[in-house]
Amino acid sequence: MQRFRLLTLTLGLGVLLGASGCITMPGSAGAKVHDVTFTATESEIVIDGNGTKYKAWTFNGQMPGPVVRVTQGDTVNFTLIGHKDNAFPHSMDFHAAELDFLKNYHRTVGPGETHKFSFVAKKPGVFFYHCGASPMIQHVARGMFGAIIVDPKDPKVWPKADREFVLVQSELWQNPDNVQAMFDRKFDYTIFNGGIFKHHPFMPGGEPLEVKVGERVRIYFVNAGPNEFSALHPIAEIWDNVYESGNPANKFTGVQTYVVGPGSAATFDMIAESPGAYPVVTHSLTSALRGAIAVVIANENPKDYKGQLMPNTPWNP
Repeated sequence: MQRFRLLTLTLGLGVLLGASGCITMPGSAGAKVHDVTFTATESEIVIDGNGTKYKAWTFNGQMPGPVVRVTQGDTVNFTLIGHKDNAFPHSMDFHAAELDFLKNYHRTVGPGETHKFSFVAKKPGVFFYHCGASPMIQHVARGMFGAIIVDPKDPKVWPKADREFVLVQSELWQNPDNVQAMFDRKFDYTIFNGGIFKHHPFMPGGEPLEVKVGERVRIYFVNAGPNEFSALHPIAEIWDNVYESGNPANKFTGVQTYVVGPGSAATFDMIAESPGAYPVVTHSLTSALRGAIAVVIANENPKDYKGQLMPNTPWNP
């Protein structure tokens, strides 16, 4: 009944780039070189508006990890550091990279260790990144994931966005040590950007995503899973364009709901032509009603996020 009331309230409603330890330098032929450093850190984070703490495993102390953003053709020099106080080894798998698995991804870092590798971001899109250490399902479930955006080399291949956000969906288990529950898909919450109803203004500490009426809003969406599919839908709107894996070549038009599997991603464009509230949900309702609702508010004077793609990340309500 509580979840039904929550959906009723939602229907009745009348992201600066995250600090990624990224240093960018000019490269050849217009391409750039990005030095990206992440520290794998086992630390507590806030997961709801009441300040509830969760024993997460993170990149740079936040869930999701920082957004990495580069342009097609750029080189990423990546360094992963294992925090000295960690109890477990961790690793990195960039879905935007095309690399030797055994040489680069299979390598884990223990406390105080460092691992480096480089790759060229050859294909445009929005991609998942995550820890691949065993058991991978637990490392992802506890927060070791994020998004990397590879902008197309030619920005004219798709419409210019007026406002951009990153949404990362994931499942959350109250007991982060219960790996069997993760295998059994017995999750407790489904969340956007690391928080339960983080962008729902009717919930404690929740803040909507504000946009201006008539502007093109672009949402870079990643489904971190580790298990469940997302059926992303804008209530009271229709996706003007959807780009599978965020690649401008993979364009769909006028889409009501689009399915994104775990470990995958897509880019969604929406133009809100009238003032009002437009909740973005996964239409897998058992997931939406456990925390995966992000309300987009369209008005004439929206909040200035100063380039932040994931507002309030990390969450400090």
